[in-house]
Amino acid sequence: MKDVTEQIDQWLSQDIDAWTRRVVRRHFDPDTGTPYWLKRAAELAIDPRDITRHDELSAFGPMPLGDLRTLDPTELVPQAVPRPLTGRIWDSGGTTGNPCRVFYTEPMLQHRAAWRRWVIEREGFEPGRTWLQATPTGPHLIGQGAVDLADLYDGRVYGIDFDPRWVKRLLRDGRLKDAQEYTAHITEQIAAVLEHQPVDYLVTTPALLQALIKARPELVARLKGVRLSGTHATPAMRRSFHKALGGGLVVVTYANTFGNTVGLPAEDDGALMPYLPNYPQVTMAVVDKDDWSKVVGYGEQGQVRLTVLHDDLFLPNVLERDLAVRYDTGPEWPCDGVANVKPLQVVRSAPEGIY
Repeated sequence: MKDVTEQIDQWLSQDIDAWTRRVVRRHFDPDTGTPYWLKRAAELAIDPRDITRHDELSAFGPMPLGDLRTLDPTELVPQAVPRPLTGRIWDSGGTTGNPCRVFYTEPMLQHRAAWRRWVIEREGFEPGRTWLQATPTGPHLIGQGAVDLADLYDGRVYGIDFDPRWVKRLLRDGRLKDAQEYTAHITEQIAAVLEHQPVDYLVTTPALLQALIKARPELVARLKGVRLSGTHATPAMRRSFHKALGGGLVVVTYANTFGNTVGLPAEDDGALMPYLPNYPQVTMAVVDKDDWSKVVGYGEQGQVRLTVLHDDLFLPNVLERDLAVRYDTGPEWPCDGVANVKPLQVVRSAPEGIY
């Protein structure tokens, strides 16, 4: 098992303004910068290389997600990264149409894995255990978590087949019975592993855990812990999960293809569930729903605005489909957090489904 504490401590000690300058200048270097951003530079009112502070990234405006749905993802990788590029291209969920696609270089995957390794130990999950990863597969980055558990946490990991887009399509078309049958198909796969194999921990979504508790509560009660991501979980759901596990670990996380968070301890008997972004490569702000440039006050609710500041991927001001409360992390952490995340809007054209 690899110890990543020193690496995480180095990241948490970074000055965000200095980090911003370094990343922006790398992506806008005339000779070795990023093809996409060098083309966009001519449209900007300022020379990006003059940016000195993180809060000046508002000059880029909201990230046009339509570009991420259509362009070659390698266009977002600096020419400083040797060509030809080799590796995985990952998709967003595709809830509102054609998915966004990004290329993850090896250092980016290592960053994500290091945070995951550090986080799950901090949460109380024991190394060397057996896991079932019941999350989306195929082009979805969350599926990479199974590799992280095996490589960095000495885990043995079972998996299932899971296409989240199919159930979303069924819901969008009003085919509720078919969507219920697909959910049953997923929970049956989970149950088949849990019934016959010595699984300690389950990684899945809140919606699927609810379905599993309803269908096979005795299998859930045998688990030592669950780690949840994807569809949002309310404080009431979290309490029901604790009851179903008989006191086992219940951890709710918030993440997507662009950025991850660390789940901080819940407060007020679970009524407040805060998260810290994987700083400095990921930062989050909570902004006014009607003015993306205005950050709301602590304790106030707004839309999540995410910024990616990797050496090999720069995505400023991504406006997420999520509402959250701006959370003051205090002196222990170097940036704001978000809390009580939930969908910005739930309509038939953009169903949440089971992921």
